[in-house]
Amino acid sequence: MKYALVTGGSRGIGRACCLKLAEAGYYILINYRSNHEEAEKTLGLIREKVGDGELLPFDVSSQEAVEMALNNWMDSHEGSSISVLVNNAGIRKDALVMWMKDEEWNDVINTNLNSFLFVTRTLIKNMLLNKFGRIINIVSLSGLKGLPGQANYSAAKAGLIGATKAMAQEVAKKKVTVNAVAPGFILTDMTKDMDESQLKAMIPMGRFGTPEEVAGIVGFLASEEASYITGAVINVNGGLYT
Repeated sequence: MKYALVTGGSRGIGRACCLKLAEAGYYILINYRSNHEEAEKTLGLIREKVGDGELLPFDVSSQEAVEMALNNWMDSHEGSSISVLVNNAGIRKDALVMWMKDEEWNDVINTNLNSFLFVTRTLIKNMLLNKFGRIINIVSLSGLKGLPGQANYSAAKAGLIGATKAMAQEVAKKKVTVNAVAPGFILTDMTKDMDESQLKAMIPMGRFGTPEEVAGIVGFLASEEASYITGAVINVNGGLYT
């Protein structure tokens, strides 16, 4: 059985990634922190598509919680390993730097950047032993361009881009690829408080993207067809930034 873990998989881009990978034949481990109802909904949608999966709740910002959950899963699935990892979990706590609180900075860095280390480090050994793995990091336009009011989020996503490029070179010989997907403005809960009518005027395509358009790239990067692509950052932003 082929296993894929999607962090922050209960809603939005994470849910779309779960569904796309289920279509490709993966058994999906749906990670979430607290929204059990939405995670159950995602699992139900997977099963409607003749796929299957299970819920794997843990807080990605906590090293202890990550290692406990993943090690317990591996112990109870002896001989199995997770071959696809989508590091998608993320939060925003926007504020201008002059007014940003320590916890607003630290919470975003821990959830969006440190989680990459905690989750990936726990799973990478088996990928290397099996000589196959796909690590796909969901970054952001903010990490490439920087957006005012998002110094914490931009710093985390820029750091994740750097980590993607570095790690790709570390594991390439073992047929493990590490890539990043950088969405622009996508119709999710994370962007629902933004002024869509004003922002879409800046986008050459004139609209926000959909989670499914991001998941399509994730599905490709997880496939055998993408075996020679690593260390890449693929923009999904309607031409807003290239």
